[in-house]
Amino acid sequence: MQIDILTLFPEMFDGFLTESIIKRAIEKEQVKINIINFRDYTTDPHGKVDDTPFGGGAGMVLQIEPIYNALEKIKTEDSHIILLTPSGKTFNQKKAKELSVKKHIILICGHYEGFDYRIKELVDEEISIGDFVLTGGELPSMMISDAVIRLIPGVISSESLESESFDDELLDYPVYTKPRDFKGMKVPDVLLSGNHAKIEEYRQLERQKITREKQEKENNN
Repeated sequence: MQIDILTLFPEMFDGFLTESIIKRAIEKEQVKINIINFRDYTTDPHGKVDDTPFGGGAGMVLQIEPIYNALEKIKTEDSHIILLTPSGKTFNQKKAKELSVKKHIILICGHYEGFDYRIKELVDEEISIGDFVLTGGELPSMMISDAVIRLIPGVISSESLESESFDDELLDYPVYTKPRDFKGMKVPDVLLSGNHAKIEEYRQLERQKITREKQEKENNN
């Protein structure tokens, strides 16, 4: 898989690309990630990529030209182009699975007050990571990339994927490790029993309980 991320702030990705699972996936050539500064694709002699909005209004708006030029340079027939925007469909595990089988994903990070609305005509879909406001699409692009890359076969063990949160619309079960008793906080006895059927039953019930409690909290807010 190849992931191209269009951004005005490539330095923000330094840690993301050089640590943990993402780093190992890149080194094993399971994924290739290109961070592309779309300022390089503007025709403005000063590298300008934004301007004031027609009709007036606060802030600066990203222009269509540098985005269009960048896409024309890097897209192929296998490319799936995504615009990161609050108006997009909310990202979830189902979408992560859909994207994990794509050969080439292009993520466009917005910034400033917004982007020229015509940029929407250049993409295959729009994605949001939730109903809150960020300064740009860089963090969402990392989150989406992380969720997708870990689903690529071989990036993490198949055992780790078997009981992922949200795979069956349930959150994951609680896990514990040594010591068994820490300042009176004890590990549930069933996990120490060695009875794998009972342990599996306990974990499934806990997943249902935790998911139900989360839903109840959300409904009460």
